[in-house]
Amino acid sequence: MEKANTVKIEEKGSVAVVGISGDVTGRSEITLRSSYERLDPEKIKGILLKFEKGTYFNSEGLKVLILIFAEARKRDQKIAVSGLSAHFKKIFGMVGITKFAEIYDDEGQAVKNLESFPGGE
Repeated sequence: MEKANTVKIEEKGSVAVVGISGDVTGRSEITLRSSYERLDPEKIKGILLKFEKGTYFNSEGLKVLILIFAEARKRDQKIAVSGLSAHFKKIFGMVGITKFAEIYDDEGQAVKNLESFPGGE
């Protein structure tokens, strides 16, 4: 059974840490896109998508993420990802998501690197 998404956003200066729980599928699009749209590109220059342990992604969910990553690129925002299992790190690399977003094991390091993105604090 698919687990619904919940999203929690925490701003750390020019970086938004977006905590995501639940399965990322095509049904996630409205929740994830509306959460992303709330991040002011004038203020937020870096975004960390922090997936909770056990998050599952299907192909439709990956498409949703790619749409968000493409929009972030247009808005001159850098995206990073954390919380992925080894399996999904491999999948993200295979489908080319790593061209849009860096993958981190450590949230602190991800935030630090995102802060140094041009326009960051």
